[in-house]
Amino acid sequence: MPLIEIGFSPCPNDTFIFDALVNHKIDTKGYEFKVHLQDVQTLNEWALEGKLPISKISYGVWPLVKNNYHLLNAGGALGKGVGPLLIYKNKSDNASSDSELPQQSKPAIDTMTVAVPGINTTAHLLFSVAFPEVKNKQFLIFNEIEDAVLSGKVDAGVIIHENRFTYQQKGLSKWMDLGTYFEETFNAPIPLGGIIARKDVPAAEVQLIDGLIKESVQYAFNNSYDTLPEFVQCHAQEMSEQVMRQHINLYVNDFTIDMGLTGKEAIAQLEHVWNTLNPST
Repeated sequence: MPLIEIGFSPCPNDTFIFDALVNHKIDTKGYEFKVHLQDVQTLNEWALEGKLPISKISYGVWPLVKNNYHLLNAGGALGKGVGPLLIYKNKSDNASSDSELPQQSKPAIDTMTVAVPGINTTAHLLFSVAFPEVKNKQFLIFNEIEDAVLSGKVDAGVIIHENRFTYQQKGLSKWMDLGTYFEETFNAPIPLGGIIARKDVPAAEVQLIDGLIKESVQYAFNNSYDTLPEFVQCHAQEMSEQVMRQHINLYVNDFTIDMGLTGKEAIAQLEHVWNTLNPST
């Protein structure tokens, strides 16, 4: 029985996508999958090393790995209103936590320190597009960023995943929706992460796995109305089912089943942005 190693994050959107595949709720055509659950920056670094044959990555690292990997059509995160947020500990009593911050409460852009979830993440790329003058960055695991801002370790932070739904509860405020900035600037949905297959994996096998991931997503959509799968809940880091569902509803959509031409064009646009920011690479 063929065994394929596959890497994705323990976040609800990824476990939701891959549950039916790795737990044999669909016919996997005789394939077994050895799962590596890691945060996306670790997966990005592994992709740079060529470690896994099949893996989730941030599109921010795609230009650096595309010579060694194929991009699959299914399993990715792409859409509108799904991008990372730049947040800040607002010290103004007059500002709403759900609004853009008043100018006087923001630190100076050219001197502020910002926490970012990994150097190769799409979040870092989008932040660099919106704030090219910011040079002081600390690269942290995504779930450490809210606390870094709250403690004053950094002046602001770029948040992703479920932190989009919790930052207000912690007294933090939105500075900018970086996904919206990209969408409005480039008139394209925002590509966050995708699934890649190493080029030494036979083409027929890549095509089969891409189809199985698509089938796994469709199975998840059709069978998770009442209760989320145990595979999702057991890796969800104590978040409530409401937050899990918000997370899944935000990041899993029709583009996850098949990115299509619109998705491919958006990824090409993001790659162009990356090339503009990294002209010597």
